[in-house]
Amino acid sequence: MKRLLRIRIIIRLIGWIFAHMSFLIPVSRLRETPSLIAFQHPSPSYKFHVLIVPKREVASLAQLDPADTAFLSDLYSTVQSLVDEFHLQAYRLIVNGGEYQDFPHLHFHLISDFASQKSKV
Repeated sequence: MKRLLRIRIIIRLIGWIFAHMSFLIPVSRLRETPSLIAFQHPSPSYKFHVLIVPKREVASLAQLDPADTAFLSDLYSTVQSLVDEFHLQAYRLIVNGGEYQDFPHLHFHLISDFASQKSKV
């Protein structure tokens, strides 16, 4: 019970920070919209590794609802613009859930091992 309460507090805090104080997050921003922020992964596992995070408090993909259309539209347009800008020849958009999700806030990984010279992110 205590662990669950602690996780809920962390999720709320993270969601609040992304929604209201994203300017304080010390990351190299690639995109920012009213509903999301995209930035370089602090510990990349691929030549190109970007995190895309909703600003709204969302623990997992299962918690998205029909009211989240603005976020989903921003997500797709952000991915398309990053793929174009960095000339990604092949890429993956990954979202983890359940036991595979290490961080208790919904986030997407845009990854590629085939990054162009411009994509030294």
